[in-house]
Amino acid sequence: MEIHSSALKHGVAVEDIEHAVRNAMVTDELDDDLRLYVGATRSASLLEVIVVVRGGKRSELAIHAKPMRKKYRRLLAGG
Repeated sequence: MEIHSSALKHGVAVEDIEHAVRNAMVTDELDDDLRLYVGATRSASLLEVIVVVRGGKRSELAIHAKPMRKKYRRLLAGG
């Protein structure tokens, strides 16, 4: 996965973005080429990460990452 600079604007570390995607609790298709991951950082804080799904070796580009907002809580078990 590649990480665009726009995914870093909320101060989330690259390692936390990668960890949240790799260990996602929820994956949701948002649009034709957008996917949402909700997963934990290395310190267990929940993140929302949005990626552009692309073909080939560079299959995903993270474009957004920030602490999970309430609107995504419904996607979690018991949410």
